[in-house]
Amino acid sequence: MKIAIGADHAGYELKGRLARALESAGHEVLDCGTHDERSTDYPEWGAKVARSVVSGAAERGVLVCGTGIGVAMAANRIRGCRAANCNDLYSVELARRHNDANVLTVGARVVAPALAESILEVFLSTPFEGGRHQRRVEGIDALLDEPS
Repeated sequence: MKIAIGADHAGYELKGRLARALESAGHEVLDCGTHDERSTDYPEWGAKVARSVVSGAAERGVLVCGTGIGVAMAANRIRGCRAANCNDLYSVELARRHNDANVLTVGARVVAPALAESILEVFLSTPFEGGRHQRRVEGIDALLDEPS
């Protein structure tokens, strides 16, 4: 699977670890940045990864910042992106099964690196259930068409 990955400065180190784990598992990694620990703004990286997934350049995306919240908010501004901030195994499983999350966000200052790797594994291995959940996912996307 081709996975787009990105992070701000707070998530840079964990992004590298997750990218190496992905490559070790046989996935192709599209590194959207950042490429060092200099201070940077997370919306840029959230948008880059989300656009990579929505355009089809990658099948799924992974984003890391201090909490995972900022990059999730940024990524979810891109139509077609369903980013889920998951800092535990139960949440990531349901984000895939029920919400068809296509981008995972993780907090580098919240989650231990080994747990982040486990969360990533569940994100990649859990299928979307469809059925009644498909209608709900379509309802999420329809919200973008409503007037503010």
